[in-house]
Amino acid sequence: MSSNDNAGVNAPSYPVDHYENFPVASWLCPPRLRAPIAAIYHFARVADDIADEGDAPAAARLANLADYRADLAALTRGTAPSARWPQVFRPLATALHEFSLPPALLGDLLSAFEQDVVRTRDALPYADRQDLLAYCRLSANPVGRLLLHLYGVGDEVSLRRSDCICSALQLINFWQDLSVDIGRGRHYWPQADRIACGASEDDLRARRVTPQTTRLIASLCRWAFDLMREGAPLVHALPGRGGWELRLVVQGGLRILERIEASGHATLQTRPRLRALDAPLLMWRGLWM
Repeated sequence: MSSNDNAGVNAPSYPVDHYENFPVASWLCPPRLRAPIAAIYHFARVADDIADEGDAPAAARLANLADYRADLAALTRGTAPSARWPQVFRPLATALHEFSLPPALLGDLLSAFEQDVVRTRDALPYADRQDLLAYCRLSANPVGRLLLHLYGVGDEVSLRRSDCICSALQLINFWQDLSVDIGRGRHYWPQADRIACGASEDDLRARRVTPQTTRLIASLCRWAFDLMREGAPLVHALPGRGGWELRLVVQGGLRILERIEASGHATLQTRPRLRALDAPLLMWRGLWM
């Protein structure tokens, strides 16, 4: 099922080089849902670029995100948005009209991007796991809830399980990408976990592998694993091809965790990835879920 740099796990149809863990309309997706899913994806991707790409100062990024939010508000009022992002808001307008997408969930995604601009990791690190999950509630969980809406699934148990899967995918992306993100000034480890594991902030930022940093990453991966397993029964609630796509997403996330473990949890220096040869294994595991 986000957040930034899109959705985490190199599972089929889930690009990780941009907006983590976001399911783009794949061959497993019902054809009638491909257009709205693509519209949601492009809405998130462009907003992510506004928040994250280029050299614009924070104030300019926030101003552009405010304009982007104003265009979303215009759509929800039934009025015309500005002409700045027609490739985003034309298809999104169709999706909003035809599928009654909840605009509040799209607004939550924008709140996550705004937080990315104003919350620097050095000045305001994440205090604990609940603090980081609060970010995931904005950056990742709305994606899953939007997809459930498209599939006509809205019971509380399914929503909670979707949140678990999406948060797990976001966390897996964080721990998978440490070697890349730290160099870009990003780091998401909760300070309470870092302190409990005795990991040095200097070692982490220098990407030095120590017993303490390894212990921290292993603990954070176990947390993501537990969240993913808690949400996994959702695959039985989604009808048809959507359920099969979700099986591959869940298994892709779990497989990345296996790769991280096989590396000795050394993601400070290496980025484990899924390969084409993993596809048969994911399909086999998905079949047996």
